[in-house]
Amino acid sequence: MGRGDLTDIQWARLEPLLPQGKKPGRPPRWARRQLIDGIRWRTRTGAPWRDVPERYGPWDRVYDLFRRWQRNGTWKQMFVRLQAEADARGMITWDVSVDSTVVRAHQHAAGALKKCPYGFRQAVAILGGS
Repeated sequence: MGRGDLTDIQWARLEPLLPQGKKPGRPPRWARRQLIDGIRWRTRTGAPWRDVPERYGPWDRVYDLFRRWQRNGTWKQMFVRLQAEADARGMITWDVSVDSTVVRAHQHAAGALKKCPYGFRQAVAILGGS
């Protein structure tokens, strides 16, 4: 088990929220826990999908599960259910913080002429500079 992998307690909490497989037949080669840990590793590190360690399964299988659940809304459903349960237990405080920071553009982004048919001194004189 890697440092950032799901603990047994976390997995026991998450497993009932996962969608059940619809296809009968051959059991999956890679456990969902491995694949989810691979997804979590990739999102935590920001590395490319192809760099997911082999202990989590093939990178394309990890990516496929991530994209499939992203498209069908599984990740959002799990998040909403976990958030609702945490809120019901009083584990979430809904404080709002508003940041009024002003971000100024660089002086070169302030609308100066990009290409001027005149020389620099002529352009300054036309624009009213000294």
